[in-house]
Amino acid sequence: MKTLLVSAVALIDKDGRVLLAQRPEGKSMAGLWEFPGGKVEEDETPEHALIRELHEELGIGTWESCLAPLTFASHSYKDFHLLMPVFACRKWEGTPQPKEGQTLKWVRPNALREYPMPPADIPLIPILRDWL
Repeated sequence: MKTLLVSAVALIDKDGRVLLAQRPEGKSMAGLWEFPGGKVEEDETPEHALIRELHEELGIGTWESCLAPLTFASHSYKDFHLLMPVFACRKWEGTPQPKEGQTLKWVRPNALREYPMPPADIPLIPILRDWL
């Protein structure tokens, strides 16, 4: 089984809310909510992948020094195994905009369970809730 390395981030605003993105129609797991991020390309670190993805997906900029390692997810799907380092970020430039047709929502940590998520993301909820 192939292992897929994906980097994700919990963007945390001044009010302690976390940004979720809803996967758009046409993508696998469309309609589910997830933390922003994406695949780590060859010759890329998880941090650099996140900086690139945040720029591409949300039109915001951040720095490696602002990405704090928080936890990781390890989950087997039918066709691949997902390994996902998750970072926390409280500092970025710009206002997150949905650049790829996704819906964005700022959510309080104790309300994260109300949003249907991919199986790999669900175990992250109590970690974020307790950490924030």
